[in-house]
Amino acid sequence: MKNVTDRTSNPFGMRPPFERNDPGTHPAVFGYGDANADFQFIGDHPGVHGGATTGVPFTETESGAAIQDVARTLGFAHGPTDEPLLENCFWNYIHMCTVEAGRSPTDAEYAELERYFDAELRAINAHILVPVGERATDHILREYTTQRHRFGESLDMDDLHGRDVRGRGFMVVPIREPTEWSDGDRERVVSALEAILNSDYRQTKGVATLVG
Repeated sequence: MKNVTDRTSNPFGMRPPFERNDPGTHPAVFGYGDANADFQFIGDHPGVHGGATTGVPFTETESGAAIQDVARTLGFAHGPTDEPLLENCFWNYIHMCTVEAGRSPTDAEYAELERYFDAELRAINAHILVPVGERATDHILREYTTQRHRFGESLDMDDLHGRDVRGRGFMVVPIREPTEWSDGDRERVVSALEAILNSDYRQTKGVATLVG
């Protein structure tokens, strides 16, 4: 079913329950992009992947710039880097709220926002989930596939980078944390996503449901 909204940022009106941000930063970096996207890039939190002052995921940081570069290469993103135009692509974080500089969200804070992330993910209903970094990848594999046990207690993100994993109604393509990329990592994920784009990927949801 097609979402009917003209809102690029926070298209479903999420209202997270707390504000622990520094002055001059947004209380939250909401989901952003095409609400009818087939591809959803999922980051960790604004302190890692950016957007605390722009309000847009994957901006302002080295990691954000790397993800934008991939998205632009694939034709998903156009226009200004602080407020790009996204087509067939949606960006969000497993923990959308900003917290005080110098710390990461606690486990309790991640848990508190989990239902908001889950509601947005299910509303977008993308075919391809692209988690960025170990925390986002671990969450997606645990909650949206039956495959997490295959990869051991600690995820080997070098091995998972650009690899497709069948989920419960999704295909998951993890991305290693961009600040840790080495030679060939950018090309590996671009090639993996290009191959999906060039396939009949809209059949993924039915196939993944049977396999995952």
